[in-house]
Amino acid sequence: MTLYSGWDLTLIGILSIILFAAWQQEREDHIEEMAARSSLHPEVEKMKQEFVEQTAEQGIDVVITQGYRSKEQQNDLYAQGRSEEGSIVTYARGGESYHNYGLAVDFALRKNNGDVTWNTTYDGNDNGEADWQEAGDIAKRIGFEWGGDWQQFQDFSHLQWNPGVSVEALKDESQNK
Repeated sequence: MTLYSGWDLTLIGILSIILFAAWQQEREDHIEEMAARSSLHPEVEKMKQEFVEQTAEQGIDVVITQGYRSKEQQNDLYAQGRSEEGSIVTYARGGESYHNYGLAVDFALRKNNGDVTWNTTYDGNDNGEADWQEAGDIAKRIGFEWGGDWQQFQDFSHLQWNPGVSVEALKDESQNK
């Protein structure tokens, strides 16, 4: 059995601290980069394309209706159904949505006649399953979180990618700018 000398343990400890500090700095840089975004994150852009292609292979025509959304645009949507006319479409204010950091997209379905629909029972590929459910399942396989699975406020048209950073951390970082 080999025993480590005091110097060996000290060296291991120092290296561990250096590696942890480097990892922490990289994580903070990553959060800062996402908080400053004004377009879709490259990974979300790639996932979005894959989503459109895979749904098309199943005979489902999806239309991306929104991606990155500014905090001002988010606040305008939040006002809908509250201080402005219309139905409530979001519970997230500016800075509280993954859209504000380029990590979310919204979509709709294009019917066979070319019209766009948000009807959650629509089955355009005539396979007996709602196209929204099929699209949501495809999105989840790609790595998105699907708003149709949410219990409090189902948002069938919403997809978001969580890279391991909470929207609260992104909001905090963007407010520090």
